Parts: sequence; C-alpha cells; structure tokens
Amino acid sequence: MMHDPSARGVERAQPGRWHRSPRRRLVREMLRGGPGQGLLLALGLLGALPAGADGVALPGGIILRGAVDVYGGVNFNLPSDRDSWFYGVGTSGKKANEFSVNLASIDFSKEPEPVGFHLWIAGGTGAFVVHQSEPAGTVAGVPVWQYIQAASVSARIPVGRGIIVEAGIMPSYLGFEGLASWTDWTYTRSYTGDLSPYYDCGVRVAYAFTDHFSAQVRFLNGWQTIGDVNNAKSYGAQVAWSYESWSLTVNGYAGPDLPNDDVDWRFFGDVVATVTPWAPLQLALEMSAGTQQQPTSSSSNWGSVALYARWEFIPKLAAVVRGEVYRDASGFITGTQQTLTEITGTLAYAPWPPLLIKLDARWDHSTANVFTGSAAPVGGQLQKLPTQTLLIAGVVAQL
Repeated sequence: MMHDPSARGVERAQPGRWHRSPRRRLVREMLRGGPGQGLLLALGLLGALPAGADGVALPGGIILRGAVDVYGGVNFNLPSDRDSWFYGVGTSGKKANEFSVNLASIDFSKEPEPVGFHLWIAGGTGAFVVHQSEPAGTVAGVPVWQYIQAASVSARIPVGRGIIVEAGIMPSYLGFEGLASWTDWTYTRSYTGDLSPYYDCGVRVAYAFTDHFSAQVRFLNGWQTIGDVNNAKSYGAQVAWSYESWSLTVNGYAGPDLPNDDVDWRFFGDVVATVTPWAPLQLALEMSAGTQQQPTSSSSNWGSVALYARWEFIPKLAAVVRGEVYRDASGFITGTQQTLTEITGTLAYAPWPPLLIKLDARWDHSTANVFTGSAAPVGGQLQKLPTQTLLIAGVVAQL
C-alpha cells in the first residue's frame, strides 16, 4: 500500500486543520460514546469557538484547525471480516456495516515567516490504513507513526519571491486526492489515491516563480515510508501551472524502494488537470503510470486513469461522479494481478459551515476475486468475490 497543507495535486489538497483546547476530551468522549455522540460533542465544541474557515488564530501566528470525520454504511457483500476493499485500500469508509471514526484530527501550523512548522495529529481507521506499510523495527512501524500525519519545520529563504525549505513528515505532492476526506470531492478515495503516497518523509525545496507557476523538488526516505527500507534515498519533483479556470500539475518520483536493495529503482509519474468550463461544473482528470525494477525478473508495471465531474447546484449542495480504471499487471502494488474498475457517485451537502455530509454510492469490480464475501472462512481462508457495492455516509465537523 502506498500512501494533505502542502500537497497533492497542486501540492495536494490542503487538509482542514483545526481544533480547540479541550481536544483531549473531544477525542476521548468520541471514542467512548461512539460516532453519534462524538459528532454532537464536536459540533458543540466547534460552535463555541469564534473561528472561520481559516481556523483559530493563536498567539505567535499559530493557526489551530481540527475535524472529526465519522461514517457508517453498507457493503452489500456483507463481508465476514467487516472490511471493504483489500489491504492498503480504504482510507475512508474501511469498516463495513458498522459505524466508525475515519479521522479525529488536530492541526497546528505556522507560516515560515521566516520560520514555521506543521503538526498534524490524527487517529481513526483512515490513519491506520495509510500507515499499514510502515517498515517494522526498533522505534519504527505502525505503533510509532500511526497518529502522525505531518510533523515538519520550514523556513523561507529571502531570495526572489522566497525559497521554501521544509523538512520532516509532509503531505505528499502526488495525486488529486488528500487524506482528509473534507478536502476531496468524494468521500471514498480512488485506487489511484489510496495506492500512491499520502505522505513523505524528507526535505522539500519549493519556489513560486509567478502567481501561476511553481515547482518543487523532494529528497525522501522512500515511497510513503517514514522509516527507510534501505540505505538509498528517493527523489520527487513537481511543476504546477494554474490560471483562472484551469490547472495542470505534473509529478515525478524516482528511487530504490525495495527492502535492502539500493540498486533496483521505482519510477512513477502522475498528471492532474482540472478545468471549470462554466460556473456550476468542474472537471478533473488524473493519469498515473509506474514501474519497479526487480532484481531477478522483469520490471513490474502499473497505471491508472480517473475522471471526475462535479456539479454545484447551490453553494451548499453538489453532486460528483468519478469513474476509474486501475491496472496492476504484475500484482506488485495490490498484491494481485488485476484490473480494477470503480464508479462512485457522491452527494455533498454543507448545511452550515462547521458541518459537511457526503453520501457515496460506489461499485467496485476486479478481474480477480479480491473483495470479501459473507461466507464463513474455510481453512482460514476468506471467501473472495470480484465485485462489491457500497453505500456510505460520511459526516465531518471541522474548525
């Protein structure tokens, strides 16, 4: 598995950052009382603060943001393990036929003027899924990093318009979708999103040449790993253009990412384009392709295409349709040789500023049997099916 601000798409969609001082009570009560009680408590706390869309301004130029993302839904396969999708996929709505917490999140940030930082702490099913592939070891692995989605320091070097240097754990620059569901058009993520990095660990150097053109390079431990798996480093680059009703972002990644292998490289490219033909309609296209050299066999290849259309009926109500094809020819990324297809329809409603409700209807198909069925395990093996159909409601209260 592989995998918000400062990145994804044009520096990936910014996660809504947030919260308040009684954050410990918020998370504790949410986990004790279940999603419904947690949501009500979150709304009460959020509504008690004089905050706008940009969070709460604290002394010293620090911005506090937060959110609670809860969900519930139906997987019509009735999976016996109560999990939708497969390993590494499901950063939103992972649990089937139950209520759960996707992300309980708190975010502190300060712009680099001249020195800044970003600390994003979040727990929930989405946080667990996104860190599943962290390499285990001494002071490493899921138990150490599961709740840290970003932790970095940054500085602005006064050259030209200002060179930004950031080091630590950062949201990834790859892809159209981010880990925070409230920044995405749909509630559930594409395979392209869930099977590419949501975070990086390393150093980022970025420069905005104009208001419409920027570039960055990254020096990284690896493909969505905080702990490294070998002695080599990986490299990323992005160029991004935007102007009025359109944007185009081209991303590249290269580096050796196999365990204990400094020789065999992974190459990945990702292009994201968005356009607003006229006011109510937004379109987005994402295309990706990757290859991994192998020490004893030919390279493994994968690629995807995802198309999005979003129609805003009124400022509070929008509908989204996404169609995607993801091909993993050798099974390197997903663990199974397969071509995945998904169609998702989303209705997004924001009745008032702190609250966002999304309803996803989604159909997934694979050329292999990868989705869990309802039959009892036989010999420890779960029943696997080629399709699944989901109906998921996600509710987010944010600061």
